[in-house]
Amino acid sequence: MGHIVEIEGVNKIYGTNHVVKDLNLTVEEGEFLTLLGSSGCGKTTTLRMIAGFEEPSSGSIKVEGESIEEKEPYERNVNTVFQSYALFPHKTIFDNIAYGLKMKKVPKDEIKKRVMEMMELVQLEGFEKRYPNQLSGGQKQRVAIARALINRPRVLLLDEPLGALDLKLRKQMQLELKRLQKKLNITFIYVTHDQEEALTMSDRIAIMHEGILDQLGTPTEIYEKPKTKFVATFIGETNIFDGCIAEITDQDITINVENGAVLGKAVGFQNGEYITVSIRPEKMKYASAPVEGFSIEAKVRDYIYVGSIVKCIAVLPNGNELKIERLAGEALPELETTIYPYWNREDAVLIHNQDQVVFQAMENIVLG
Repeated sequence: MGHIVEIEGVNKIYGTNHVVKDLNLTVEEGEFLTLLGSSGCGKTTTLRMIAGFEEPSSGSIKVEGESIEEKEPYERNVNTVFQSYALFPHKTIFDNIAYGLKMKKVPKDEIKKRVMEMMELVQLEGFEKRYPNQLSGGQKQRVAIARALINRPRVLLLDEPLGALDLKLRKQMQLELKRLQKKLNITFIYVTHDQEEALTMSDRIAIMHEGILDQLGTPTEIYEKPKTKFVATFIGETNIFDGCIAEITDQDITINVENGAVLGKAVGFQNGEYITVSIRPEKMKYASAPVEGFSIEAKVRDYIYVGSIVKCIAVLPNGNELKIERLAGEALPELETTIYPYWNREDAVLIHNQDQVVFQAMENIVLG
């Protein structure tokens, strides 16, 4: 597989606002890549630059090896699906979906066959004679997706296309889109702020934060080995401890945190370094007395039942909450009891504290 989209050293600046910073990213042919991040992180701007609706302030973007600046948006083998559906209100659903093929002067029989295939694909059979104002938001979005896919673009750009749908339809459409993408073997570049959506659909996820690409990896890599504190807290739930490395023996690392000491296991860290420790709620263990190497305690405050999962919320002395997650029916500590949290050392994800923030509380411990 070759690179179908190549983004090299791209910056986008509006006035004093540096929206995308030194972005380097290559997208493989036939891949489902998601740009994920909170509002204002630069993901939609990046998508618009690939589409050719915006020009990079510096750097280059190539699609299929050709620089995009040299082609008008309509000349590119790239189609975009927006969150606002941008359908023609005066045309029927059939004509909306057929629009791109009519522009390309495809024979009528072929158009009819492909429109009907598309309508079946997005579950809108029987709607061909209706007009957009007779459809719900979810149906309009599916028309927009069908209209983009029917042109069989090499790259399909999707900007939060499921944002307006209700949860059940959204989940169904996520699986549908993934199936379509694999079946048609079109490269999808998908923008969302919904972590679960990204984890469900993507081959790889590019997490953007304040204009910077924080991490690029498979859903498993991003969930299990977050490279920054932002990624750890943004994807799924996690328990975060900020601390300072007190001792390193082999790969075992003792970290002083605000409420005591904890253990982790990793290479590439130094004594005295400020780091962040991330532990997923499902990996969090607890005991009724301190476990060797761990000296944090917490008080059980609450339970939250989420279907087959139970979340136990405990509070640390500094007021921070700790989450422990188990399948319903598995043992969890009693309310109001004191527990001593710990974990398997290899389950702790240790993250270099890039901004090297010096925590006042940490200084008090280290300096006494």
